[in-house]
Amino acid sequence: MPRNTDRREFLKGGLLTTAAVMAGGSSILMGSTRSVASETPDIVIAHGPNPAGNARSAVEALGGIKRFVKRGDKVLIKPNMSFASGPERAANTNPAVVREVAMMCSEAGASKISILDNCLNAPADCLRLSKIPETCKSVPNTYVDHVKAKRLFREVPVKDGLRLKTMSTLVEALEADVLIAVPIGKSHAASGVSLSMKGMMGLISDRIAFHSRYDLHEAIVDMITVLKPRLVVIDGTRILSSGGPGGPGKVIPLNLVVASTDMVAADAQMVALGTWYGKKFEPGQVRHIRLAAERELGRIDLDKLNVVNIKA
Repeated sequence: MPRNTDRREFLKGGLLTTAAVMAGGSSILMGSTRSVASETPDIVIAHGPNPAGNARSAVEALGGIKRFVKRGDKVLIKPNMSFASGPERAANTNPAVVREVAMMCSEAGASKISILDNCLNAPADCLRLSKIPETCKSVPNTYVDHVKAKRLFREVPVKDGLRLKTMSTLVEALEADVLIAVPIGKSHAASGVSLSMKGMMGLISDRIAFHSRYDLHEAIVDMITVLKPRLVVIDGTRILSSGGPGGPGKVIPLNLVVASTDMVAADAQMVALGTWYGKKFEPGQVRHIRLAAERELGRIDLDKLNVVNIKA
């Protein structure tokens, strides 16, 4: 397990960053970091009461799904659906957000859309209670499943790993043309938060080793040198502010979605937007986010990024 000092580092207080309160029609909102008239945003935050609408608006503001998915592509969408609980408990990604991302991929002409996670609770209960399979069943060329069997994984080298040199990785993730991370924003007792980076652990076979054999934060950063999503869409409809990753805990409705091509930046933004364990935090207080930025796998200097708020 991680050292106690790692968790205390996250839990010692931080940056007061608040999401804007919006009203009115669709528009770019006050609070954008820079104008986007001539450039694509680094991060889009879509606000509104409709989770699906937030997801679609955020991706469209990044340039649209066809920037990421081409006709005939095999797409793997990685949500959180590891826990036997419903959307209201915020341990799993909102099914409407997952469906909308899958639908956009289908509209772009994806030949196969796989929605997969290595469930921690009984897989049948996780799938049923998450409501992701039933919500996505009408999306063409799409299937939802758990991945547990050893035959589905392959040991691969982690060429840029500092501690992790190999890992058993889902073959379908390695062979997909496009990997899309669609996590929910939630707290995590061992890593502080679980967002797009931590969520990639649902595509490896041996999660226990990350906790027992390695420093968890360092292992997460090594892992994402291999598992690099082309697109990140973080569900902030509700966040599990405490009691994560499985809950029960304090659930806070934010009614937003964060989208980016940079998983480090996306996670940093979600940390800044949320309230965690009753406090606000700077992204750099989460050790794996800070380490990823130090290794130049992404950016956490949000004040220097083109962050755009829109009302969906």
